[in-house]
Amino acid sequence: MKRIRCPKCDEPILFDDKLYEPGRSLVFQCPACNKQFKIRIPSPTDKPAETPEAQPPVGYLTVIENAFHLKQVIPLCMGRNVVGRHVRGTTANAAIKTVDPSIDTTHCIINICHNKNASGLKFLLSDAPSNTGTFLMNTLLGVKEQALVDEGAIITIGATTMILHTTPPEDTEV
Repeated sequence: MKRIRCPKCDEPILFDDKLYEPGRSLVFQCPACNKQFKIRIPSPTDKPAETPEAQPPVGYLTVIENAFHLKQVIPLCMGRNVVGRHVRGTTANAAIKTVDPSIDTTHCIINICHNKNASGLKFLLSDAPSNTGTFLMNTLLGVKEQALVDEGAIITIGATTMILHTTPPEDTEV
């Protein structure tokens, strides 16, 4: 079973892709908003795009539930992770599904790289820049300022609080 999302309302739609031959185009109608849209079943010759999601996660952001959204766990990969509000066509590769208007679509950046001696990883947090700022442990990051973040660090963007983990949280499936 595959899950796709409506491009208008983001409603998930399940379908069995094994019933259709590769390369075929399908037309769907969203049950929530009645929007019609097409998808194409990829053929084996199609090459997957190189995206950060194709890399294994090396860290996680646990988004704490509040009035704007439910609890979420967002995987972080090596390199540049742009954190922001999920909207259609977003450039954020670590997007939060929320209706919080105080989160920009590209709010902050978590850059993950190896330490100088390659013994571990370092997580660097910076503001994207955003309209409401990025807070690390209740301290506002300055313009073009980078801060080293560790396991358990509390990051606040808009009205949303997140906790950085270097291992998957035990109580949540990723």
